[in-house]
Amino acid sequence: MDGQTPPPFLPLPTDRLRFAMPPRHESVEDERRHRKERLAGALRLFGRLGFEDGVSGHITARDPEFSDCFWVNPFGMPFRHVTVSDLVLANREGRVVQGGHHVNQAAFTVHAQVHTARPDVVAVAHCHSVHGRALAALGDLLDPITQESCAFYEDHTLYDTYSGVTVDADEGRRIAAALGSRKALVLRNHGLLTVGDSVDAAAWWFVSMERSCQVQLTAKAAGRPVLIDHRQAVATREQLGGDLVGWISYQPMWQDISRSEPDLLS
Repeated sequence: MDGQTPPPFLPLPTDRLRFAMPPRHESVEDERRHRKERLAGALRLFGRLGFEDGVSGHITARDPEFSDCFWVNPFGMPFRHVTVSDLVLANREGRVVQGGHHVNQAAFTVHAQVHTARPDVVAVAHCHSVHGRALAALGDLLDPITQESCAFYEDHTLYDTYSGVTVDADEGRRIAAALGSRKALVLRNHGLLTVGDSVDAAAWWFVSMERSCQVQLTAKAAGRPVLIDHRQAVATREQLGGDLVGWISYQPMWQDISRSEPDLLS
């Protein structure tokens, strides 16, 4: 610049800046494909994060056309191997209506009842993650001790019973009733369950809840955590606890898995 002062950078108009928002779909086929892609990606991410435990665990996504049917991972297939074409469509009774694999009837019993009770919910996530199970074994809820845990403040609850492997629709209905209008549930002696108005949101809430369980267990093992007061916890939840924020928070994870493992889309 020959000693001249460089011109100042001027801010770009906001309409020229990129910011991811949930897509709008022109057809039910496009929306179905989108949900299935996000479902396969979320399953692979859960596999990466160690949430898989044998054949336990499911993420389900409501079909956009047939609202009483749900896409789900095949029984016995490793999460990290799932592709879009592997996904199974089952009805609320757990009968496969599209796809070439069985589904886990025990897990699907719970998912189907939650979907039935919550027509606003697109996706349900439940896995036997390590820290979620540890908190569940204590019969505890998340305390408002971090910004992230405040997203669940007064928006999750405890299902305070354990009746073994759930294969009874009545038990599934009781779990759905305990969840109510909240986004997350601690199943005592069992694990975590989260819901969302998109696969992305449900998956993000599960990841964030599992991490919050880990932080809480670690903090309590080290000392006495300081609680965030009620007013601030509510304010933080209002800022960070909505499904749109969950969707946005999840996008770096989606970009990572879809770019590094594009075969999931096959």
